[in-house]
Amino acid sequence: MSETAKPRNPLKQPRVKSLGKWIDTESNEDESNNRFVMLNAVPSFLASFLLNISMILILALLVLRTTQEITVSLEAGEIDSPNLEDTSVNLENLEFDDSELFETEMTEAPSEAVTEDSEPLTVETEIFVDDASLFAGETSNFDGQQISELSMSELTNEMSGRGENTKAQLLRKYGGNVASETAVELALQWIADHQMPDGSWNLDHTIGPTINNRPRTSPNPGEMESAKYGATALALLPFLGNGQTHRNGKYKRVVFEGLKYLMQRPNQFMKPRRGICYWDENGEMYSHGLVSIVLAEAYAMTNDEKLRDYVEGTLEFIADCQDPIGGGWRYNYRERGDTSVVGWQIMALKSGKLSGIDVKNRTFKLANKFLDSVSTDYGAYYGYQQKPASNGGNFDRGYRARSAVGLLCRMYMGWDKDRQGIVDGVDWFSEMGPDTSKDPNVAVNMYYNYYATQVMKHYDGEKWRKWNVQMRDFLIDTQIKEGVAKGSWHFNPNGQFQSPAGRLYTTSLACMTLEVYYRYLPLYQESATEAEFVTD
Repeated sequence: MSETAKPRNPLKQPRVKSLGKWIDTESNEDESNNRFVMLNAVPSFLASFLLNISMILILALLVLRTTQEITVSLEAGEIDSPNLEDTSVNLENLEFDDSELFETEMTEAPSEAVTEDSEPLTVETEIFVDDASLFAGETSNFDGQQISELSMSELTNEMSGRGENTKAQLLRKYGGNVASETAVELALQWIADHQMPDGSWNLDHTIGPTINNRPRTSPNPGEMESAKYGATALALLPFLGNGQTHRNGKYKRVVFEGLKYLMQRPNQFMKPRRGICYWDENGEMYSHGLVSIVLAEAYAMTNDEKLRDYVEGTLEFIADCQDPIGGGWRYNYRERGDTSVVGWQIMALKSGKLSGIDVKNRTFKLANKFLDSVSTDYGAYYGYQQKPASNGGNFDRGYRARSAVGLLCRMYMGWDKDRQGIVDGVDWFSEMGPDTSKDPNVAVNMYYNYYATQVMKHYDGEKWRKWNVQMRDFLIDTQIKEGVAKGSWHFNPNGQFQSPAGRLYTTSLACMTLEVYYRYLPLYQESATEAEFVTD
């Protein structure tokens, strides 16, 4: 956390030395004697009265002078607001004023609570399809510019691809199409329809009033009702990934209300030693990592300074919760880490770095230490809390998701594209392909698909193109196209986390997987990213 000057306490009065000293030590002896005689000539009760009156007058003048000084200082802006540590220590007193929190360009005020009888929140439902301007047949030309000549150096950070000026180019360059963007739009609408009146989401998406005249009767609700931080973050990430913020986009009202909920309600029952906490009862560091990513991405995309303290606070809590010996993260404070939880924290720290927040290199060094402790074969394969067991060099498919998490973390922490672990891991994923079974009796692991798709896209080349066609077309084909669940996904509940986390979780991961073309710029075309994550 950046250090700020300690604010002056306006209630603290200056210490006044030598109050009411009757004899001036700098005056001559005759004047001192005269004052001494005058004092002794006065009756004792009158002398006491005069003394008290004099002291009261002097104190009154001092208070007035101090008040005037404070007023001048406030007018000049010299007294800073309390720093983050002061705020995070006493979260019960945290106040939220939505009129000042976001300097938005919205023309409408934030929505009031929605009830069964209230007018539904209006959200545009027109699907984003424009063949003429976005995907002109199979040509490689966009507005007269060759796609291969897309200049990454002109983009401000890795999230710049989400802007309207670059999204279409990146979609075309990396294999997106009109159908994939239509699927994203349908998913965003389904997610928006399930926002709660207070701005949050629930993994049990059947909870809450009807919105946009669409009943909340989609099947496969999640079972973790108390994980509201995690659910809200999972819902907001696809909007941010699509370039929607609380300032811009057709869903800016939805994003605004979601951010408002998170910033109003940090966890006031868990008292962190450092930073701001977003632990859920069932989510622990999973939820906190997800919320941290949301806040960091929203800040990076808008530069809204009202978000900065929250980003710093959540990242500081992540750093404080890191296992100081093994270097990982798990559910509880400084617990021995596991690869799954580590992945979300690394992504949060990465997003914080991209937004301009300082993260100590020691945090990344420790994270690398953990990843070393759970990986083998030069860092190509990753276990959960220990190195994966191989059978003659053949690694079980159960290690796929963990290996995808580990490899993506390594990429973001500076591993070269040609490093042996990266090459072997990508080859392994390419041989297996994405999880795309349409057999209802076969589990589909979207957790693996989500992480591995990012790895393959960053690696690019022929292996990515082959992967993308399978993954993209599978998600387009399996999205629900009609009825109350229109726009969502859900697969065999034996898939990892899909039964307890439900349809909202699966829809969020699937939507972000289809946003991969522009959600983050390709790592290996950006030298700045590696410089940001020096761990030596």
